[in-house]
Amino acid sequence: MNETVTDMAELPMQHPGAPASAAQARARFFNSGNAFNVKLPEVPARLFSPPPEGQFGVFDCNQSEALGSGFAATTPLMLARYVRIAPGDMPLPLDVRATGAVWYVISGSGRLDGAFDGFEFGAGDVFLLPGATGYRLAGGPEGALLWSVGNEPQLAFERAEPAPVVDASIDVVHYPAAEIERQFATIFSTGTRDETSGRALIFSSDRQAAARNLTPTLTLSFNTLSPGTWQRSHRHNSAAVTLVVQGEGCHSVVGDAHCPWEPWATLVTPPGAPHSHHNTGAYGARFLIVQDGGLHYHARTMGFAFLEAA
Repeated sequence: MNETVTDMAELPMQHPGAPASAAQARARFFNSGNAFNVKLPEVPARLFSPPPEGQFGVFDCNQSEALGSGFAATTPLMLARYVRIAPGDMPLPLDVRATGAVWYVISGSGRLDGAFDGFEFGAGDVFLLPGATGYRLAGGPEGALLWSVGNEPQLAFERAEPAPVVDASIDVVHYPAAEIERQFATIFSTGTRDETSGRALIFSSDRQAAARNLTPTLTLSFNTLSPGTWQRSHRHNSAAVTLVVQGEGCHSVVGDAHCPWEPWATLVTPPGAPHSHHNTGAYGARFLIVQDGGLHYHARTMGFAFLEAA
C-alpha cells in the first residue's frame, strides 16, 4: 500500500511544540521548500507630475498601495516628493526622517534654516540635507518649487530613526547652479569611451568621496543627452527615480513601456528593468537620477549591464 507523502514545500509555517516561555512561543519555522517563495508586488514603472500652480505644501510621489509597504514610498527604499513654498515670511517646517535627502530647486528661490547652518538657494541649485527635525524652508519673492528624494522608506522598513546630528554620516552640502555649470563645461571638454554611460555629472561630498556616493546608500547623477542621441538600453539592480530637467521630443523606454517626457516629471524605473533614454529633439536634454545604488555597490550587487552594442 502506497502512502502519500506530504511535499516539504506544502508544509505550513510551524510553531514550537511545547514552549516553556513567552520568548520560546514567539519562534516560527519554515523549510527550504517554502521559505523562499515569498511573492512581493513588483515596483510599478510610473510617471508623476509636479503639483499645479497655486498648490503649496509637500506632495509625495507615493506608490505605497501598489508596493504594499504600509508607509509612503516611491520605490521600496526611496521616497520622491515635490515641495512648493509660497512667497512671504511664513517658512514651511520640514523634518527629514531619512539618513539624507537630495534636493533640486526647480524654480524660484528661498532660504533654508534650522538644524544646520542656513543658506540661500536659487533655481538650478542642488543641496543635500542630513536627517534632522526642525528645518525651515522659506520662499523668495516668487516662492519656490523643489524636488527631493530621500531614503525614508529604508528607515521606515526597519522602524529606524536617522542618526543624531553629531553622529550623522553626511553633512549639509550645497551645489550652486553656477558651479554645476562649471563642472558640466569640464565634462564636455573631454572625450568618452564606448563603455562610458553617456556624459553625466556625479555628485558626492568630502565625507562620501571614497565611495563616490551622495549618502551611504543613495547616488545622484545629472545625465545629459545630445540632440538625436540615446542612452542605449541597460539594466541595474538599483531602482531609479528620475527628474526631467530639460528636453523636448524626449522619451524613455522602461521594459515594454514608452514613457514620453513631461516638464519636471518624475519617472520611476523598477530595479532590474531594461531601460533606455532617447532625445529626438533639437536641443540637449538633462535629467537628474537618484538611485539606491550606494546600497548595491556596498553589497556588490549593482549588476549594471548594457543590453545593446555601442
